[in-house]
Amino acid sequence: MNYVSTRGIDNEGVSSAFAIKTGLAKDGGLYMPESIPMIDLDFIGELSALPYTERAARILSLFLTDYTIDELREDAEGAYGGGKFTPEPAPITSLGDSRYMLELWHGPTSAFKDMALQIMPRLFVRALRKTGEERRALILVATSGDTGKAALEGYRDVEGTMIKVFYPTGGVSSVQKLQMQTQEGSNVSVEGIVGNFDDAQSGVKRIFSDDAIRRELDGAGVFLSSANSINWGRLVPQIVYYVSAYADMYRTGAISLGEEVDVSVPTGNFGNIFAAYIAKRMGVPIRRLVCASNKNNVLTEFFKSGVYDKNREFFTTMSPSMDILISSNLERLLYLTLGQDKTRGYMEELARLGRYELSAEDLAAISESFVGYYTDEEECQATVKEIYEKKNCLIDTHTAVAIHATNAYMNDFKAERKTLTVSTASPYKFARDVLNSLTDAKDIGDLEALEALNKLTGVDIPTPLASVLNKQPRHTGIIDRSEMEAATVSFAKS
Repeated sequence: MNYVSTRGIDNEGVSSAFAIKTGLAKDGGLYMPESIPMIDLDFIGELSALPYTERAARILSLFLTDYTIDELREDAEGAYGGGKFTPEPAPITSLGDSRYMLELWHGPTSAFKDMALQIMPRLFVRALRKTGEERRALILVATSGDTGKAALEGYRDVEGTMIKVFYPTGGVSSVQKLQMQTQEGSNVSVEGIVGNFDDAQSGVKRIFSDDAIRRELDGAGVFLSSANSINWGRLVPQIVYYVSAYADMYRTGAISLGEEVDVSVPTGNFGNIFAAYIAKRMGVPIRRLVCASNKNNVLTEFFKSGVYDKNREFFTTMSPSMDILISSNLERLLYLTLGQDKTRGYMEELARLGRYELSAEDLAAISESFVGYYTDEEECQATVKEIYEKKNCLIDTHTAVAIHATNAYMNDFKAERKTLTVSTASPYKFARDVLNSLTDAKDIGDLEALEALNKLTGVDIPTPLASVLNKQPRHTGIIDRSEMEAATVSFAKS
């Protein structure tokens, strides 16, 4: 299977290994497979009897056709086996009333990004070999919190790679920041920037599009690539857990084979929910996708009105991984739903004006599968408290956004289908806000809140988060966003 750009300018098909190695197409578009592979209910039924590692290998093999099934099995076992995920990679919890929760945060960094970033470096190293690449790869990452640590952990000391992460100094939780600042590894670099996530992401995109920087790095034997979800190698493992989740719901008797479900996803950069949409397009019986946003509700407005406008006030919220106004993977949805020509036109309009507006016809095409809701800060806190008190389940603030959206959707649409809400992080990654939601303990510090939340609830602190409290920060630099280019070149040449 070949991959092409969403914008259709640089449209010569490339292999999946090349797409994973380079991350972005030359025309600035995102790589997509030329076609979406189809699966049937028999395939899903067969998966239900298999472990997650084998499910992953079989699903990935449909997209990564230049990788052998044995290579994919080896990489899936290395990523998801060996006790890295406890109790398992993607367990499902019942919330009662035909509502289920897909927990994706049981990996090495306690966030859903581990589901992709434990296997992506393995796929990436194979991509270097398959394409005959002899230069070192500099993985450049902008993070709103969880991607940074998961990418650092995944690429730590991986042969032939270096990784540099930029995070907004005031836009991540103290636990997220400490996780990144204490990262070990001989090939890693982390710096905070003065600004928000969109500033960090825009800076990284500038670096990728700067031909002078590319030439300078090439002279040093280095090329740029990405671990953000703009890279297909990061997104394709996310498709796996949606197919797998449906197989598990069937295996446990929660649904019958072929029964439609609705899926609700807390959404920032649009990669996670887009992976669910790919699973739907493949043939998984998903009826509607609920796009759950926080107070930065640019996507809610988009799905209601067809207007995407990043020219708006930016809010720092208690669900910081969703504090995003530029949702990069939305471009992939436009491409898959509307085609390359329209996608290119809308992206040109976004670059020129900071906004675009879908035609009524185009909005109708997208609204067939998606609906958007947002949750404000008070509603988020109330949902954390309600789920703990009524369901005896401790959730983080991002999961609360999605559960609140699920409730609103079911009420508005009188939906009777079973729902699967995605839980993306351990509550301990945002311990102070979770604690405040339960007790109004506003004077406690972020890190002290971990122990206080544990004492209040009796829920164990995940080992990856408990261990970070005893480590000393190694990466404490803070720079202006205008210095990102120079910092990147300096690290590449170090």
